[in-house]
Amino acid sequence: MRLFGNLGRSLWTGIRMMAVLTVILGVVYPLVMTGIGQVFFPVKSNGSLLRDAAGQVVGSVLLGQSYLDADGKPLPQYFQSRPSAAEYDASASSGSNLGPENPDLIEAIVKRRAAVAEFNGVPESAVPMDAVTASGSGLDPEISPEYAAIQIDRVAKVRGLPVEQVRTLVAQYTRPADLGYIGQPGVNVLQLNLALDELG
Repeated sequence: MRLFGNLGRSLWTGIRMMAVLTVILGVVYPLVMTGIGQVFFPVKSNGSLLRDAAGQVVGSVLLGQSYLDADGKPLPQYFQSRPSAAEYDASASSGSNLGPENPDLIEAIVKRRAAVAEFNGVPESAVPMDAVTASGSGLDPEISPEYAAIQIDRVAKVRGLPVEQVRTLVAQYTRPADLGYIGQPGVNVLQLNLALDELG
């Protein structure tokens, strides 16, 4: 009988402990963290959303998107994002999972390099790697400064803007490497294109 009494007490103690921890870690902690986020980091807590001049949400700083027409061709007035294996669908985030020697990947890179070079009026040797390869997530919001640089003349010409003005905008939306040496600099395509649209 003592065995069952000890077992019952242990079971009851376990149930009470689970209930207390569920309330603390499953209710109180998330509410406190959400409250702190909303008070001190409201933009980041709500998805780092970007709005246009009319106040409409156009996307998130954290997620890339494509700039294509109804036929799937790149819109020349916009800076283009890097390729996406997920077609920039946030619900289907993924990479291509193709190895560097996969013939399908090699063929895709060759075709993309030729298309990017022709679209931007540059030699194929000037096309950087991120212009022809997809990111691991398929949702990368940034391109390299090198990829942005080969697009400046095209965007400026189509929009009727001075090249130097577009170059200044690219510099404005270029993020340096973290702490100056971790990772690579990046240009946020959505922010840059939104700034171009706001110029009129």
